[in-house]
Amino acid sequence: MTDSTTTRRDASVPLPPGTPLPPSAIRAERRRFIESIRALRRLLGKRRAFELTDQRRLNREARDRDRAEAAHAKALEHIRERRMRRQASLTGRLQGLGGQRETQERQALAVLRRESVDRALGSTYLTASQVNGIGQGLVRDLAAHGIRTAADFTRVGWDKAPNGKGGDVLYIHRTRGGRVHINGIGEHRGRPLIAWRDSAVARAEARAPRELPPDERHRIAEIIEAERGRLRQELKEAARAAETDVAEAGRVHADALDRLSAGHRGAADRAAERRAEFDAMAERLLYLQAQLSAHIDQYGDAGRRVRRAQTRALRALPDVPPLPGIPSPRTPPDAEPSAGGPARPRIRRTEATDSSRPRPVTGVRARPGWLLPILYFGLTTVVGVGELGDNTAHSWVRFASRLVALTATVELSRLWLPRRRRRSPGPMPRGIGFQTAGVFLALTAVGMFEDEKSGVFTAACVSAGLSVLLLLAGTGLRLPHTGRPPALNSPKRDEP
Repeated sequence: MTDSTTTRRDASVPLPPGTPLPPSAIRAERRRFIESIRALRRLLGKRRAFELTDQRRLNREARDRDRAEAAHAKALEHIRERRMRRQASLTGRLQGLGGQRETQERQALAVLRRESVDRALGSTYLTASQVNGIGQGLVRDLAAHGIRTAADFTRVGWDKAPNGKGGDVLYIHRTRGGRVHINGIGEHRGRPLIAWRDSAVARAEARAPRELPPDERHRIAEIIEAERGRLRQELKEAARAAETDVAEAGRVHADALDRLSAGHRGAADRAAERRAEFDAMAERLLYLQAQLSAHIDQYGDAGRRVRRAQTRALRALPDVPPLPGIPSPRTPPDAEPSAGGPARPRIRRTEATDSSRPRPVTGVRARPGWLLPILYFGLTTVVGVGELGDNTAHSWVRFASRLVALTATVELSRLWLPRRRRRSPGPMPRGIGFQTAGVFLALTAVGMFEDEKSGVFTAACVSAGLSVLLLLAGTGLRLPHTGRPPALNSPKRDEP
């Protein structure tokens, strides 16, 4: 326990209670409050940059989650497409098995008949008694060239003689390829020869089987059933493979979300700790301001220099809105105390906060598209309206149009440039889009009225009327609403 004469940290000895303080002690005590408040203000000045950084962190986390969800949805879509293509292919092949059985039976019957005809033709030998005009000598000559049965040749034809002399001679086309000319076989002997072969083919086709044997049909049915069973098994395997792929994609997606959540959780914890530190410093600043106000009320003025310093120290702390979804223990300094709760100490303020001044919205900046009307109005300031080609506008129109365009350029630049900076981002004010469109239509209408050769008087009148309506609507939106103050830090639509 210390008595009233214990030395302070600044080597001063406190006076006994009830003793009036000298002016130097009052100024020293007040400077101590002011320096403490100034130090806290310097620390709290970093909160806006912290909130912007944390907003960017939240945006990155949202983008990471969106990318993970998009990748998962894309993987599921690919799996679904592969499964549908595979199932459609297998289903089509299953449906085609019914017609495939008839096709295979028809093909097998055709092969069986062809083999039967070939065997019958191979057993039909050429003899002198079967073909008129062909004796034993010609039969031996044909056999010498490989033509013994009806299966050894297919047709006869006419062409030039082998030695190139004389006219056309008869050639016999062999089944295995090539053609031969037999001396003594011409048109009169060639025609009976091909007629003999045609009759042999007709007899062979008449004797050929016209339906498959039962064992062959049973074998084809077994092949079709085996193919049907294999395709059904592939359908089941395709469904199981798709389910396995979906489960694997879900596992990969869950792992990715877990990794993202682990990284985001650590960053969120650090941000919450830092935000709690800022809130504690803000509460400490409010307490020191209350102490300074009480000191001013108790001891009065302490001099011009101290007066200016204490005026700056008692300024309201700039409000930095917390991020969406992140509660902050801070409450506005002028908030009403809750029922049954402790009342906040009164703070003496010499400067009131301007609640009508628009405050920037965290993370929202004016769109770069506003540069187009700025450039247009700047160009109109230089060239005017209604002065293109050989057209000459009135002097008052030239002056007034350039003045209006210059005013619009300056006003848009004044509103747009600060809201594009990183230190003071924010959307364009409400109604500025309507006013910009109204000025544009007004200048366009003036140019139409001044152009004597265009003949667009009706369109100019319509443009003038629309410009008046747009200017009135924009002006009404920009005027403050009576009866309720404008909501601070409420994001408004950035009009194009």
